[in-house]
Amino acid sequence: MIKIAEAFRDTASIAYLMAGDPDLRTSAEYILTAQDAGADLIEIGIPFSDPIAEGEVIQAASMRALRAGTRLDGVFEMVGSIKEKMRVPMVFMTYANPVFVYGYGRFFARCAEVGISGIIIPDMPFEEQTEAKSAASEHGIEVVTLVAPTSSKNRIAEIARTAEGFVYVVSSMGVTGVRNDIATDISTIVNEIKRSTDVPVAIGFGISTPEQAKQFSNIADGVIVGSAIVRIIAQYGTEAKQELHDYIAAMKRGM
Repeated sequence: MIKIAEAFRDTASIAYLMAGDPDLRTSAEYILTAQDAGADLIEIGIPFSDPIAEGEVIQAASMRALRAGTRLDGVFEMVGSIKEKMRVPMVFMTYANPVFVYGYGRFFARCAEVGISGIIIPDMPFEEQTEAKSAASEHGIEVVTLVAPTSSKNRIAEIARTAEGFVYVVSSMGVTGVRNDIATDISTIVNEIKRSTDVPVAIGFGISTPEQAKQFSNIADGVIVGSAIVRIIAQYGTEAKQELHDYIAAMKRGM
């Protein structure tokens, strides 16, 4: 597998796509498209029936994927089918329930087998990550932790000291989704993280324009774009390749 650190040799452009939207075969094609357009790391959503961190765009994508018959084993098979074509790291974005039900050891063994480098589990509290981290580390998988805008200095420092892969800074209160204005004092949060770790910091939730990408790439080590990409796929379905490539390339140029 490709280590997450490889994505952060320069400021990383991170693209999120929902596995199975509109179908798994097309997802594989779009992951490769994102890579070709300049994404330095691909975040792959695993569809789940109760994605509590997501806004309506990604929730809808999750429902489309589930209705199309996407299941966890199918996601693993899809990722494995493109493993040898990937030049950038891939991480899963999922929830605690699918990982727990599949079995920690079995889940992370499959991740390593198909070339997944890390995992983000937004509904797993920092204090409860030990069990997942223990199983993940046995297979070389890094568990990415999130820092919220409401996190105290002490909590930020505690999270940063044990961070793996990168620290995911949530730009705004609420769920994922495109935002015209992000008013959170991100610089202060990033500076607090940097006091306690050398692990890269990436900003996500709400970033959708090249101007925003430029703004936040001057603050952090990476910029995550999700809902805007998923919206393109929702609009164009299996014909989204060119639009997807052009958008991700424009965001990369903006950085």
